[in-house]
Amino acid sequence: MDVHALGWAVLIAIILVMITVDIVGHVRTPHAPSLKEAAWWSVAYVAMAIIFGFIIWAVYGGRYGGEYFAGYVTEKSLSIDNLFVFVIIIAAFRIPRKYQQEVLLAGIVIALVLRAVFIAVGVQVIEAWSGVFYLFGAFLIWTAISQARQGVEDPDEKEEYHENGFVRLVRRFLPVTEGFVGGKLLHRHHGKTFITPMLLAVLAIGSADVLFAVDSIPAIFGLTHEPYLVFAANAFSLLGLRQLYFLIDGLLDRLVYLHYGLAAILGFIGVKLVIHALHTNELPFINGGEEWHAIPEPTIVVSLGWIIGVLAITVIASVLRNRKDAAVAAAERDAVAAPEDVPSSADSRLQPGQADGGPRVSGDGLGRGGPADGGPGGPADGGPDGRTAGGATTARTRHDDGPAARSGD
Repeated sequence: MDVHALGWAVLIAIILVMITVDIVGHVRTPHAPSLKEAAWWSVAYVAMAIIFGFIIWAVYGGRYGGEYFAGYVTEKSLSIDNLFVFVIIIAAFRIPRKYQQEVLLAGIVIALVLRAVFIAVGVQVIEAWSGVFYLFGAFLIWTAISQARQGVEDPDEKEEYHENGFVRLVRRFLPVTEGFVGGKLLHRHHGKTFITPMLLAVLAIGSADVLFAVDSIPAIFGLTHEPYLVFAANAFSLLGLRQLYFLIDGLLDRLVYLHYGLAAILGFIGVKLVIHALHTNELPFINGGEEWHAIPEPTIVVSLGWIIGVLAITVIASVLRNRKDAAVAAAERDAVAAPEDVPSSADSRLQPGQADGGPRVSGDGLGRGGPADGGPGGPADGGPDGRTAGGATTARTRHDDGPAARSGD
């Protein structure tokens, strides 16, 4: 794939425009975006990524178009997992919601720059030593196993944020304000410059993404070896994270099978990388340094189908699991809310006059009632004390299981 310098210039210009729109249109005026706003901007960013993919398809052919889409979908799915960590970091720093957009965007820009460095280094390593695909493949398989193990952890255990070494180093050597100073990253007070928790949060999100890049970069190199496509897929997936965060904030915990889905995707790509390494083998202790083609390498169509299929199954299975859990929870609430004492056979006996529609209780309401046609409590149309059968006494009698309807009192 021969990309002209103009192609790189156009891609970088698109990225800069997207960042500028975010800064001017959303972050410059701090606010908590509504669900509608987040949804529309998420759709816009995904649409731009898809349009870019079709341009690649039209200019460079279906092979590279398919590689871009496979890489983009993979990076997007992995970025959803990144959001779990972003949620934890933002909650740990107690960032006001109206400033969360600024923190997310700054962290994402840092992550984008760092990933560009990773991609450049990765390309040089691949060109110098093809055996690196063995390492990439083995690492992704190990990461897939780790993802699957996370899926079986106790969901009630809350994951806590622990500052990484870089953030601890910054906090150790630079003075930090006690709290937030509006949306400032730096604050000058009495001739001394302080950093704010806002800047610490930005550094935490940006540096945390370095760990994500360790598995996402090898994963996309397993789908395409073109640096242009690798960078474009990473850029579009990262720049849409801010909107995605506010769109699915609070819904992340409902993707209960996400870890299993990511494990299946990473495991597949890891195996694909190992197969590719065998096809280009140069290591003398593997097959005598000769290439080994006994196992065919999955095509990009198979890879894209696997990724989309696994994500679809993951989402559907999560939705069904949530519905089942909601039904069980509703049944448990109904069981707790039900009356604890069921009326006994003695309570359900009819009193005189009930069979023909007469009053259940008459009299003074203390369990001493006379017959319906007159008794100690007075006749049905009025007793000595002036009470009627439909008066204040019997007004308390509503249902068979009501307290006034019990004859055993």
